[in-house]
Amino acid sequence: MLRSPSRSVRGRLAAAVLGFVLAGCGSPSGEPADGEAESGARTEVTVEPIKAASKLTDTNGTRISLDGEPERIVCLFALCDDILTELGIVPAATNSALLAHPGFLGEEKAKEVDVIPGGFIAPEVEAILSHKPDLVIGLGDTHGKLAPALKGATTFWAMQPETWEDSVGYLRDVAALTGRTGEGEEAEKAFRTKLAEAEKNPSGRTALVIYGSDENFGVAAPETDVAASLFPKIADYPWKSRGVEGSYSLEEILAEGVDVLFVETMSFGDADGKLSEKLADNPLWGKIPAVRDGDVHEVDSEVWAKGRGTRSLGIVLDEATAALR
Repeated sequence: MLRSPSRSVRGRLAAAVLGFVLAGCGSPSGEPADGEAESGARTEVTVEPIKAASKLTDTNGTRISLDGEPERIVCLFALCDDILTELGIVPAATNSALLAHPGFLGEEKAKEVDVIPGGFIAPEVEAILSHKPDLVIGLGDTHGKLAPALKGATTFWAMQPETWEDSVGYLRDVAALTGRTGEGEEAEKAFRTKLAEAEKNPSGRTALVIYGSDENFGVAAPETDVAASLFPKIADYPWKSRGVEGSYSLEEILAEGVDVLFVETMSFGDADGKLSEKLADNPLWGKIPAVRDGDVHEVDSEVWAKGRGTRSLGIVLDEATAALR
């Protein structure tokens, strides 16, 4: 099954998009300047300044109001952890394993951050409030039901990212509310620069990102999956969302001639083993060009599927562009 699209109507942070300016800087003669790649001039990116605020309407149209800069933030999904890491903030508690990734805090430092019991779907309200948070950030379609229980005790912010533009918007919003405006601008610029470089040198190879824990896999579509939303401009990515009930068959994937395959193995309960190994039992799997040629890449689902923020997406771009060469 495909990941469910958001039921909310997405807004856009105009400044994040309109402030994105690309300019190629080369030597007057047209030859690459010292230190520049032979393939072209270095890409320069500027971003719109972020203004500190205690009240704002976020990138999806939700009104957020705080009494002051939040000092204790509890994260109920990984985008929150991603954004806070980019801003140089450690959450008071978390509900994801993203911080243990070496691109974030790493295993040892991540152990210092308390984990909210109850799992991703049903984090315990009492445990959340025990950390006396100024702000709790969750995924709207999963944690929105917690809002009534948290009301009056803290501020709950339901985010609903669907594309990388949404993630950049949320980064800017959190930077404004925490007063980490410089860090937010730097993180946005670093990500946009990396994305611009990848888009400047797109691969002609056909790519696919799939996810799951068994043979009932799903295809990550650019309209509903943040990591997949990066792919249309960096590779041939002919996969569209088919809605909540839609799915792709191995026959259809085989027909598209996928050259590079990225696999997100999702672990649920006692499930173990790699998704690519489980799919190997299907005779059609071995006929896919990427499988036949050894170009199947099992990736970290904490980063690729759950991270969704600019730091995670930067890792996705690094790994994807390396594989697509």
